[in-house]
Amino acid sequence: MSTHAGVIALVGRPNVGKSTLLNQLVDYHLAAVSHKVQTTRHLIRGILTHENTQFVFVDTPGIHQAHQKQLNRALNRAAVAALEECDAILFMVEAGRFTDEDQSILDLLKRQKRPIVVAINKVDKVKNKEDLLVFIDTLKTRHEFEEILLISALKRSHLDSVLDALARLLPESEALYPEDQITDRPLRFVISEIIREQVYDLLHQELPYDIAIEIESFSEGRRKTHVEALILVAQNSQKAIVIGKQGSMIREIGIRAREEIERLLDRPVDLRLWVRVEPHWVDRFEALDPLQR
Repeated sequence: MSTHAGVIALVGRPNVGKSTLLNQLVDYHLAAVSHKVQTTRHLIRGILTHENTQFVFVDTPGIHQAHQKQLNRALNRAAVAALEECDAILFMVEAGRFTDEDQSILDLLKRQKRPIVVAINKVDKVKNKEDLLVFIDTLKTRHEFEEILLISALKRSHLDSVLDALARLLPESEALYPEDQITDRPLRFVISEIIREQVYDLLHQELPYDIAIEIESFSEGRRKTHVEALILVAQNSQKAIVIGKQGSMIREIGIRAREEIERLLDRPVDLRLWVRVEPHWVDRFEALDPLQR
C-alpha cells in the first residue's frame, strides 16, 4: 500500500480555534489556547501518523489586518511563510460569521495556488442549523474549495472528516518524521506554552497579550522534573498583576501549570516561576520564539 505525507497549514483570523484543533488532532497539548486573540506566536508543527498517511499540521498565528506593532507584523510574516511550504491549506472560519478579515485571508490563500479545505468551526454554537446551510452556500460563491466541513474542535466533533479530506490531497511520499514523533518542537517549548496558557486563562481581562515565557532551566531528577521559568512583561504594572496580592496570582498560575505539566510528563514536577519586566521585548523578534534565545 502506498504511503502519503505532507504539510498542512492551519490558517484563519485570530481566535477561530486553530490551536484547539491542532491539540485535538494530535491528542497532545502543543499550543497555548485562550480566548485572547493572537495567542499563537510561533509556527508549531503537530505530527499525526495515521494508517498509511502522515499529516504535518502547521499552526499559524492568526492573520489580521491591524499590524502596527513589530509583534503583529512578525506574526503575519510567520503565517504567510507557512503557506509557502505547505501541500494543502485548512482554512478555518467561525460558523455563521465571515468577516472582511476572513475575506482578506481568503484572497491571500487564493494567490498561493494550493488546494484549500474549509473547516467551519464552532457549529455547536449555532442553534438554527438551516443557517449553516445558508452559510455554506455563501462560502461556495467565494471560492471553489476542495471541501467544506462542519466541525467543533472543542467538542472533537467530525474531526475524522478533516483527516479524510486532507489525506486525499497529500502527495505520495515516505513519512517526513518518525512515526512516534508528535512535534518538531522541544519539550521546553511545550512547557512554556502551558505556562503562557495559564497566565492568559487567569488574567485575560487584566493583562494584554504581550507577555512571553522563557524557560531558564529544565532538568530531570530521580523523582521529579525541575523547571524554572520567567514570565516576561512589558510594564511594572503588569508585573504587579501577574504576582498578585501577596503572591496569590503567580502561585495559582504555578499550581495550574504544574498540574498540566505533570499530566504531560506523567511524573511529579517542581515548577518555579518569576516575573521580569522587559519594556521592549515585544519589539525584539528573537523574544517571540524560545528556540532563538
